[in-house]
Amino acid sequence: MGAINGKDYINRLNQLNNEIWYDGEKIEGLLSEHPAFKGLIQSKAALYDLQLDPELKNEMTFISPVSGELIGLSYLQPKTKEDLIRRRKMIEHWARYSGGIMGRSPDYLNTVLMSFASSVSFLKNKDNCFPDNLQAFYELARENDLSFTHTFISPQVNRSQIYFESDDEPPIAAKVIGKNEKGIIIKGARLLATQGGLTDEVLVFSVGKFLFNEDEAFAFAIPANTKGLKFICRDTFIGGQSSFNHPLSSRFEEMDSIVVFDNVLVPWKRVFYYNNSEVAEEFPIQSSFHPFTKHQVLNRQIVKTEFVLGIAELIIETINIGDYQHVQEKMSEIIMGLETMKALLEKSENNAKLDEWGYMRPEIFPLQVAGNIFPKIYPRFTEIIQIIGASGMITLPTEKAFHSIIRNDLDLYLQGTNKTAEERVKIFRLAWDLTMSSFGTRQTQYERYFFGDPIRLASDLYKKYPKDEYAKVVSEFLNLKKEE
Repeated sequence: MGAINGKDYINRLNQLNNEIWYDGEKIEGLLSEHPAFKGLIQSKAALYDLQLDPELKNEMTFISPVSGELIGLSYLQPKTKEDLIRRRKMIEHWARYSGGIMGRSPDYLNTVLMSFASSVSFLKNKDNCFPDNLQAFYELARENDLSFTHTFISPQVNRSQIYFESDDEPPIAAKVIGKNEKGIIIKGARLLATQGGLTDEVLVFSVGKFLFNEDEAFAFAIPANTKGLKFICRDTFIGGQSSFNHPLSSRFEEMDSIVVFDNVLVPWKRVFYYNNSEVAEEFPIQSSFHPFTKHQVLNRQIVKTEFVLGIAELIIETINIGDYQHVQEKMSEIIMGLETMKALLEKSENNAKLDEWGYMRPEIFPLQVAGNIFPKIYPRFTEIIQIIGASGMITLPTEKAFHSIIRNDLDLYLQGTNKTAEERVKIFRLAWDLTMSSFGTRQTQYERYFFGDPIRLASDLYKKYPKDEYAKVVSEFLNLKKEE
């Protein structure tokens, strides 16, 4: 099949008949027409169309080594620095469509799967591991341009350092409760599946320590319409269907869901590993998962920061506040953040090296630094937009108001320095939707915790960064005695 277009994606999604629950009701009918999902599905379809655009397809696709057809470049396993740059350009094209707002554009999870497949040899000769299954599934996804949601974490029942579920109660966290000649059986729930039910497949990977819960240590992929699998959605953050009133949420609201496994049978050919806590802990670390996914995320976050900078500058021009030094200082914060992120991306690519399996990994430390910086600076960026927009972020009439008899009042009293009232309101509604709406606050929380707990991320950077060489220089400068 090769790379699909938007129509292919929508048709395939509508035919799956996934079990999705929204607002206490099971969704029936065409998923692509449901008001909670229609905007996002149309936006994803536009992304798939973009990869086959005659002017962009050379930057969005590559030739399949199997079929000779064009396939999505997000599946490319990079072997040179040039390959990394090709991947970067592809990511930028898709990110710019949404201003970096869509954190789960198809390239993210395609990259996740690609990274695991690029490290599949790690699983060889380990207990309850099936590297050939992972490789075969990667090739299936690549050749058919499958779409994915994923779930890596368990419900937040008890977040203390040591927590055991009672064996006498039904499992809460998804776990292996049995196996037979057909596969393993999973029961329980997992979080936090963004776009859950809106994709072909579900990737399920255990990430972290499972020393006391071996039955929670697994990785597999299953079709989203597998019997016993259901997706329970949160409330929608779509403010309305009008792209004037809600320019972001009407198009890019990525629904999050709980994934419930009710005695779900995972066929053996779809199992990558199970009941192996050591592999569950080490595979995400030793594989190229972190370098490649953080590279994709940093590219998107750079595009998002550019988008934020553009919104802020339009506000400044519209109400003519650019001469105030406090405004200039705040804008410089965004600029410094943007240039820092760009420099870290460039360093990670410049220092990329072939890993033990022959794939070109971007350097991890600049990417880890970026992953620690962005959760701190993005909330500040949204605050800056709120501050420079001031009361203009509040007094925002609707699209309908501009088509009513009060239009003349709006045109007079809401005009900007160099913008009509309608243009001014469009700019401020965009700023409001990004920073102050329920959709916008979800965006802030999403970026805060994209790769998990910020404290844990900082701790991980500290523990793994090569500090000893710098301490050695200082020790030699002071002529300190070497430790025996």
